[in-house]
Amino acid sequence: MSVAVVCASHTPLMYKGPASNETEQRVRTAFGRLGSFVKEFAPDYIVQFAPDHFNGFFYDLMPSFCVGAGAVSLGDWGGGTGPLDVPEKTALELIDHLRDEDFDVAVSFRMPVDHGFVQLWEAMFGDFKSIPILPIFVNAAAPPVPTYRRARQLGESVGRFAMRSGKRVLFAASGGLSHDPPLPSIKDAPPEIRERLINGRNPTAEAKEAREKRVLEAGVLAEAGKGPCQPLNPKWDAEFMEILRSGQIWRADALDTGKVREVAGRGANEVLAWVAAFGAFSTGGHFKMEQEFYEAIPGWIAGMAMMAAKQVDGAH
Repeated sequence: MSVAVVCASHTPLMYKGPASNETEQRVRTAFGRLGSFVKEFAPDYIVQFAPDHFNGFFYDLMPSFCVGAGAVSLGDWGGGTGPLDVPEKTALELIDHLRDEDFDVAVSFRMPVDHGFVQLWEAMFGDFKSIPILPIFVNAAAPPVPTYRRARQLGESVGRFAMRSGKRVLFAASGGLSHDPPLPSIKDAPPEIRERLINGRNPTAEAKEAREKRVLEAGVLAEAGKGPCQPLNPKWDAEFMEILRSGQIWRADALDTGKVREVAGRGANEVLAWVAAFGAFSTGGHFKMEQEFYEAIPGWIAGMAMMAAKQVDGAH
């Protein structure tokens, strides 16, 4: 039994928003290295924690956590569409295990996922369909979102399931870090935006195009230090990565979702997925960091980060 973890930022503006060719190349190279790490580890399956961006989950019924026994990519921002290779039997066994440990997660046999789930696999391998992925949605965009303590606890429970499975399991997460996309709040949204947040499924091509145009314009303004997005916070990003690197994932319990949103942006609580993944990974005992990458890229509205680590042999 062996476990490893990979985490990476995602952003709809990756390779689309303003950034230098050198920056793009550094990101592509880092994703290439991350892909090599995953191939070398050769997992039996991947448990991936990731958020949604009002593409698959809406306020008509917003769970804190949902385990996908099946999933389909929506293909937003030019990503691929179609089903993920989800190990259904393992997903259902995981749900039973979580229920035994007092986690009442939602379940979906056709979980809609957006770039938050598939972008990192497309960046590493060109597609997401060749990899067995057991997806776990973590609500990070639609307050009230779960606490960091609860995300860690859920991750640790997933880790205990994996450690007993006898399989090689890769834990993965995608999102953040400091990240302030133009995401509306239901509290003060006008009626048409409020309706989209409650039930925005199957948008028209025109609506999708208008939404993407707004985000692209925000990226251009952010690159110039203007516009609706608050500046990135590399200091906060570094402090968060240090918590993960320390092996003391319980330190993330001190993070407050409201404060994180305030200091690191409307999308920064996507790092709840990282905390869950490292919580799962922590059940494997001592580990070694294998790869790290960080670059603040204002035009992509993201503190772009990547981390990869594996269990030290005989650690558990």
